Amino acid sequence: MARARSRIAGVISVFGELLITAGVLMGLFVVYSLWWTNVLADREADAQGDAVRDSWSDTGPGALDTKGGVGFLHVPAMGGDEVLVKAGTSADVLNHGVAGYYTEPIKSALPQDRTGNFTLAAHRDGHGAKFHNIHKLKSGDPIVFETKDTWFVYKVYETLPKTSRFNVDVLQPVPKESGRTKPGRYITLTTCTPILTSDFRYIVWGELVRTEKVDGDRTKPAELR
Repeated sequence: MARARSRIAGVISVFGELLITAGVLMGLFVVYSLWWTNVLADREADAQGDAVRDSWSDTGPGALDTKGGVGFLHVPAMGGDEVLVKAGTSADVLNHGVAGYYTEPIKSALPQDRTGNFTLAAHRDGHGAKFHNIHKLKSGDPIVFETKDTWFVYKVYETLPKTSRFNVDVLQPVPKESGRTKPGRYITLTTCTPILTSDFRYIVWGELVRTEKVDGDRTKPAELR
């Protein structure tokens, strides 16, 4: 009887140690996913951003630079860090700590287009988590997009805290779910929700209110000062 109890105790002890080990490994995985991937992505995004700015300073005035990155997103309500924007929303793009504009299933407009919807996506957790604080955006908050020659100033007019990840209507040139019914110059930010999941999408819509030419000192518009 004593021997049987000893064996049971031994099994329980080993099982407990395995549970502890599994917990430690899971903890390390969470640290890697939510912290270390951010570190790596931020380093890569900084390097890419510096390269884009260098390319701007090396050439004269012209169209948007769509090779290395089209420009930088500035959203004070989300923390104020500038976010490099590039073409595409695949993991290969977004995992480098940038935002991407949609090339499919509905092709995004670009800010300089006369009408259309400039539709962007970025990670909410891990890999830079550039849209982590998207829920802090409220109606009237500024969203500023900086290109080589122009500041595009948008104002938030509507949010959709939860929708299907398959809902492409939010990306339409006229995002009717936002309440708009006529062509305009819109911007749409999309990311995963709830936090730490990818089950649904969180949407923020803005509308262009003005543009400002970039001066020699790249003076920021009032919304960013």
